[in-house]
Amino acid sequence: MGNLRTYTIGFILSLLLTLAAPGFIWLHGYLHHAFPTHAMLGALFVVLALLQLFVQLVFFLHLGKEASPRWNLLAFSFAAIVVVIVVGGTLWIMYDLDHNMQMQMNQEYNVFEEENIFPNASLN
Repeated sequence: MGNLRTYTIGFILSLLLTLAAPGFIWLHGYLHHAFPTHAMLGALFVVLALLQLFVQLVFFLHLGKEASPRWNLLAFSFAAIVVVIVVGGTLWIMYDLDHNMQMQMNQEYNVFEEENIFPNASLN
């Protein structure tokens, strides 16, 4: 399927994309957090990750170069859906935990009032 030239190109591209992330972090610190901004860093990391995924799929897994690509496309689609569910669920849980933990230090917290639970006074 692949030859030494294809693997070498894939390896060099993977290495450059991998080293680009710490390079952007270094640049961010060197320029005193002015450029690239924090939001731009997040977007850059997503783009670098997607490019890395594309390089891995094309140069090492040879996606799209087989005789019947339908099964590989189905397997890849299933894997992508699972990754989206796992990452999305994790981010959702972390956001929800962060939202629920946002309480002022001097604020009194009453779980019964917060959850709209009214315990029976006769149970005391």
